[in-house]
Amino acid sequence: MFDVLARIQELRESREWSVYKLAKLSGIPQSTIATWYQKNLYPPIDKIEILCNTFQISLHDFFSYEDFNGLSKDQKNLLTKWDQLSEKEKDAIYSIINLLLTSK
Repeated sequence: MFDVLARIQELRESREWSVYKLAKLSGIPQSTIATWYQKNLYPPIDKIEILCNTFQISLHDFFSYEDFNGLSKDQKNLLTKWDQLSEKEKDAIYSIINLLLTSK
């Protein structure tokens, strides 16, 4: 399974950012980020999108270092075209990803 927390840590450390700096830049409280790690909870997809914006990468780039095991061709295409999606399409994807992340 894709390790969202490890990916966040990898991106943060590659920029030499502390959790505090990530919190300040993203607007996500430091306590929230710390709770994700302490309780091994995956952040909701809307927070992952905020983090992606903070890291200045796309959602596709966030997940791209894995080869998208288990995703259909259509699902892969959606991730690569995230910025072109309507809010309704994004909401549908949020629901699917949150369901996948919480069923670990």
